[in-house]
Amino acid sequence: MGAGPNETFKVPPPASGPERGRMNRLYDMEPRVMDDDMLKLAVGEQGPREEAGQLAKQEGILFKDVLSLQLDFQSAYRGPHRWEPLPASVTGKETVEPRWGVSSRKVPLSQARPPDLSFNNIEAIEGLDTLVNLEDLSLFNNRISKIDSLDALVKLQVLSLGNNHIGNMMNIIYLRRFKALRTLSLSGNPVAEDEDYKMFICAYLPDLVYLDFRRLDDHMKELAEMKHQYSIDELKHRENLMQARLEDEQARREELEEHKAAFVEQLNGTFLFDSMYAEDIEGSKLSHLPGVGELLEAYKDKFVIICLNIFEYGLKQQEKRKAELDTFMECVQEAIQENQEQGKLKIAKFEEKHLLSLNAIREESELSSIETKIVEYSEDITELFNVLMTLEMQLVEQLEETINMFERNIIDLVGLFVENVQSLMAQCRDLENHHHEKLLEIAINILEKIVKGEMDEDLTDDVRSLFVDKDTIVNAVGASHDIHLLKIDNREDELVTRVNSWCTHLLDKIHKDEIMRNRKRVKEINQYVDHVQSELDSLECGDLLD
Repeated sequence: MGAGPNETFKVPPPASGPERGRMNRLYDMEPRVMDDDMLKLAVGEQGPREEAGQLAKQEGILFKDVLSLQLDFQSAYRGPHRWEPLPASVTGKETVEPRWGVSSRKVPLSQARPPDLSFNNIEAIEGLDTLVNLEDLSLFNNRISKIDSLDALVKLQVLSLGNNHIGNMMNIIYLRRFKALRTLSLSGNPVAEDEDYKMFICAYLPDLVYLDFRRLDDHMKELAEMKHQYSIDELKHRENLMQARLEDEQARREELEEHKAAFVEQLNGTFLFDSMYAEDIEGSKLSHLPGVGELLEAYKDKFVIICLNIFEYGLKQQEKRKAELDTFMECVQEAIQENQEQGKLKIAKFEEKHLLSLNAIREESELSSIETKIVEYSEDITELFNVLMTLEMQLVEQLEETINMFERNIIDLVGLFVENVQSLMAQCRDLENHHHEKLLEIAINILEKIVKGEMDEDLTDDVRSLFVDKDTIVNAVGASHDIHLLKIDNREDELVTRVNSWCTHLLDKIHKDEIMRNRKRVKEINQYVDHVQSELDSLECGDLLD
């Protein structure tokens, strides 16, 4: 049973004599940095053994699959008297003894024992971002002074940071983000000496069940909540504001990704129009000419409307492409599943006859009869192979037809999308050409007024410098026009290139996936047939007659 509210675990006394000498030598070690090499060693050292371990080494370590990790004192001294700290895990009401001495029992959070790496003299927590499914983390007996850089460990349930250098109570507040955290060990840290230590933790981590290997009782939690109520309320308010901001940012990111998937991001506003003038020095100067302001506003309004049309059309076309892809994938899965069911029925029927045939051969005493039965059974195996391969070839033909139909449909959808976008972009260029003509007309009129001395409005020196002669002002207006057209052309080219690239890569992947599926299925059929054939081959007539 687990420790009750008033029960504590026994902790051995501090080391003395030779052990203390070893401890001192360990603290003289250079501080180390948590990196991939340290994590790989820790995960691999006490991960799966035998065949599973060999397979894990071949396939590589997937940090996201690690549930429990120890980077503590465990193997600092590899002699016969080294300590054997074991994971302190909590599952429901079950507990295990702390990481001191040898535990009589343990309830691990995964089938493999938590990885074990010696005392590492770690000063800062880092490098754990890939351990997204980690539930049990031990950083016992290091030099850590600050709790941070654990944000990726959203499933963390057990955290052991005993015997470190944590002295600031504000570190506790950082742990509020781990909603699944139920067990915490901070004993042996300066912070644990604070008289408000337990009350503070109970108040700020109300869901915590075990602190320093002792169960927290509800009465203490109530007192802690009352004592720190004002600070907690203020903190919750700040957390709610922060959470709202994070959710807004996340929503904006997700929305942007949807728009990118439709290839029309930042076309639902003035972004493209503003980008045309962002690097247009002459255009900025020309916008201050009399009458140009109104002309520019009218141009902008019409331009943005066309951009919105492209944006809305793009989203609708994306839905159509998605629906087409979903329908295709459903058809493929249905065909594969139906084919597999037929294969299973054929194999099940064969298996029934398979056992009877083997038994009949074993029970037969006449050599001629045995040979006859073996030939018949070999023919059954060959027939099964032909049936399964025929089913696979039928599926290949069916999927090939489905893939070809999807390919035609998706290419048509992409082609239509590109054609209509190019038509709308052409309207943007028409607007730009019209604006250019009007702007040039206004600029020439102003130049004539300046030459005649009839210019009543004051012009800034930057603007007046454009009206030295006709060539200068024509070149300035033309340069502005070229920049605008280039921006429009680049955005159109980017959209067309990306959607065509998406289509090409999608179709390539579909074809490659089908090739890999077919090869895998053929291999499975051959392996199964080889297996049943080997069973038959193992029945030697001489052995049977004996």
